[in-house]
Amino acid sequence: MSTRAGAPLPIDARASGLMVVLCLIWGLQQVALKAVAADIAPIMQIGLRSCVAVVLVAVLIRWRRERIDWADGSWRPGILVGVLFGVEYLMVGEGLRYTTASHMSVFLYTAPIFAALGLQWKLPAERLSFIQWVGILTAFLGIVVTFYDRGSADTAFSTDMLIGDLLGLLAGATWGATTVVLRCSRLARAPTTHTLIFQLIGAAVILIGAAAATGQAGIRPTPLVVASMLYQTLLMAFGSLLVWFWLLRTYLASRLGVLSFMTPLFGVGFGVWLMDDPLDPGFVVGAILVMAGILLVSGYEWLRSRLRARSGR
Repeated sequence: MSTRAGAPLPIDARASGLMVVLCLIWGLQQVALKAVAADIAPIMQIGLRSCVAVVLVAVLIRWRRERIDWADGSWRPGILVGVLFGVEYLMVGEGLRYTTASHMSVFLYTAPIFAALGLQWKLPAERLSFIQWVGILTAFLGIVVTFYDRGSADTAFSTDMLIGDLLGLLAGATWGATTVVLRCSRLARAPTTHTLIFQLIGAAVILIGAAAATGQAGIRPTPLVVASMLYQTLLMAFGSLLVWFWLLRTYLASRLGVLSFMTPLFGVGFGVWLMDDPLDPGFVVGAILVMAGILLVSGYEWLRSRLRARSGR
């Protein structure tokens, strides 16, 4: 089912079910990286999974008989997207050395806030409404509350977590910048597989290079490491991203944005359940404000349509 020749479809049961599965996969990502960090550094994990995923995507492109059209200039934003994707996950991997999986899940998924600000600047059609500006201010208030709480105790643990949280926030900003490039360049019309392979190549080169340069390239192949890498490669880096890009091309993006709000909730839940991450009051309050702000920004169109439907009755 494609929407290239028509309007995007409204969310149906299939889209909702796929989004729940995707959010579960994405929410588990930080826990999977953190759980085996003693045996393989997070940046090495992401670099290796990107390498394998590049091969899988290349095979898929070959099987579909697709060709990357280098003459149309899409390789330029493609390289930029690859670099941004690699830098984003470099910050994620390094941030997880200092902070918890729960914290990283919240700060990484501030990306829609930064994407909305970037698109407001680049695309006149993406002007933010008053409610969306309220959402942005609410999210940034949540970030301030969380960072203030981290810095309030003069301990090495709090200092390390502050560094990790900051890296997570910068990763979210980089992800937002990637979204802006994708929306405002020739990649907006490129096949899903072409966009994905640029991102994966960038991540593989940058992260494996960083792991080698910082002495984090060592691997102890325990059963848990193997299981984690299989999950990250087949489900996270390959399968979930292909499904997500297909959903974006098929269904209304604003509705999908509302459903993706489940990801940080799952991420915090998995972190607390599987990693015994602490939930200090400052983080809880800040996270609630951040997620409320994200919901207002990403879910504005959905909220407006619901209000119009209700008033129409």
